[in-house]
Amino acid sequence: MDIQRYHRDHVRILGQIESLRALARGGVRENAEEIGELIVSTASHIKFHLAAEDQVLYPALARSGDPDLARMSERYKAEMQGLAEAFAGFVKQWRVPARLAADPEGFRHGANTVLKALFERLQRENAELYPAAEKA
Repeated sequence: MDIQRYHRDHVRILGQIESLRALARGGVRENAEEIGELIVSTASHIKFHLAAEDQVLYPALARSGDPDLARMSERYKAEMQGLAEAFAGFVKQWRVPARLAADPEGFRHGANTVLKALFERLQRENAELYPAAEKA
């Protein structure tokens, strides 16, 4: 199975997470406008990536004929629901520059929780799910 699109998405999303970290290190208040814009952009990329996984990748893996791969696919899909909800809440809260400027520590706490979980999820997909999909 060709999953290069998903790999490219991960590279882009991971780059956006790193850019958010760099902006936060430079000062949340000072970079509130850029952080807000980058949160919205990242959310857009993640939304399209998740839709592609839900509509194309997971169904293809479920039909692969490999029961272990089908179970892994279902597990990844189910796990992502909670993280997607947490990320959506993060975006809703922190996409507004005025909120970022008013509560830099709140943003840092939310980012450390949600973006770390997202980063770890992408790494697990890169290490486990995608190699298994490529073999299918």
